[in-house]
Amino acid sequence: MTSDKNRVLIFDTTLRDGEQSPGATMTHTEKLEIAQLLDEMGVDIIEAGFPIASEGDFEAVSAIARQAKNAVICGLARANYKDIDRCWEAVRHAARPRIHTFIGTSPSHREITKLTMDEMVARIHDTVTHARNLCDNVQWSPMDAIRTERDYLCRVVETAIKAGASTINIPDTVGYTLPTESAEIITMLLERVPGADTVIFATHCHNDLGMATANALAAVSAGARQIECTINGLGERAGNTALEEVVMALKVRRDLMPFTTGIDTTKIMKASRLVSSVSGFPVQFNKAIVGKNAFLHESGIHQDGVLKNVETFEIMRPADIGLTETNIAMGKHSGRAALRTKLADLGFDLAENQLNDVFVRFKALADRKKEIYDDDLIALMADSAANTDADYLQVKFLRVVCGTESPQTADITLLVGEEEKTASTTGDGPVDAAFNAVKAIFPHNARLQLYQVHAVTEGTDAQATVSVRMEEDGRIVTGQAADTDTILASVKAYVGALNRLRVRREKTAPDADVKSISYKL
Repeated sequence: MTSDKNRVLIFDTTLRDGEQSPGATMTHTEKLEIAQLLDEMGVDIIEAGFPIASEGDFEAVSAIARQAKNAVICGLARANYKDIDRCWEAVRHAARPRIHTFIGTSPSHREITKLTMDEMVARIHDTVTHARNLCDNVQWSPMDAIRTERDYLCRVVETAIKAGASTINIPDTVGYTLPTESAEIITMLLERVPGADTVIFATHCHNDLGMATANALAAVSAGARQIECTINGLGERAGNTALEEVVMALKVRRDLMPFTTGIDTTKIMKASRLVSSVSGFPVQFNKAIVGKNAFLHESGIHQDGVLKNVETFEIMRPADIGLTETNIAMGKHSGRAALRTKLADLGFDLAENQLNDVFVRFKALADRKKEIYDDDLIALMADSAANTDADYLQVKFLRVVCGTESPQTADITLLVGEEEKTASTTGDGPVDAAFNAVKAIFPHNARLQLYQVHAVTEGTDAQATVSVRMEEDGRIVTGQAADTDTILASVKAYVGALNRLRVRREKTAPDADVKSISYKL
């Protein structure tokens, strides 16, 4: 794919592995929006989904394949002809398609498949050959490679290369490895496997021990030239290698790692905010590169040093990742043009109809909040994306009564489809009472797994961003909302999650169970 020996390819799997994070399911439109931004920012390969998992996944991969202008579009397939054929049908529309097929090679995974070592080698040869006959760009992965016997790992990698794979990915499926081991395995494969010098080795690390970025960079230092990663490190369990971390590490420390990527780093912050908004997963304040505190200095010594010479305590500039360096407050007298300019500075490019909707919400917020800062606008955009007028359930009216005397009560009116319904209930606190009222109007069996509130800015008039995670019959979704009224934000987030569950129920395919257990690289 590239002749530059120091060029590292960025393979983004936010739309596939990232979406496996419980509650991070994305809509078709959201996937296309993220894919378009990844393509624009210079991601080399976009793993758009797992086409066999559901009709929705197939349609999303197909649409992304047609939409992409620069990136290779990749789909995932297990080691069988049906998966591979379905994957090819989805990615074949791309200008640069790729099939990514895999099988678990460690002892525990071989036991699950009931294949002997020899039978698995034959399966790898046949399925990679089949994929190669369909597409000239084939990637192969030995799932749980780190816990696969070294001699056997060499054998299966050699088999995949001989069958036509041009990229060999080495997944640390359970986040088990350490940097020294990550480098050692790549070195071993390059030295021992015939034909290793003719393919690109990739690294796919999970963050269970907090070392995904370190393990990925160690693999690159040893000769890997493709990093599989996600925006914000999104992914199941503790997540994946974070795109922003490896890209900026390579950019900042070229003295020790003389490698380059094709990423336009000024789009990183925009991508981070988009994925956070779409997934409903807030970025932790102290998250490397994209966290709210990543460029803040409170210590007097640090502040003094930064004022005199920014390089004393900052190893990169906020502008390097597309972070605005101004935080000018806006208010109720700010106009539409000013709002558009400010949102553009924050990485939001809105069509006219989108701007009109956001402007109405902005004015409503400005009537309740004296000054509106950057974080308020980001929260407003996230809330606008998560709660729309097209939702089946919408909050029309809310009133709560709370205080030292119980019980706390809530009166709620919801628009259910096209019908308004009202309920009055009590609960153990105003949020519990409000949630009970929603359930009285819209009965469901979903279980609340997480309820989280944080203030967007300082002050008693600060917006609250609320995230809720709900589970129903194995389906996990997240809802998010923001408002200066914490109880209202809570109800909107709760209703947003219910809307997502309703969509999931309608779109779940009969074979969706394979998605949850069978493609964890």
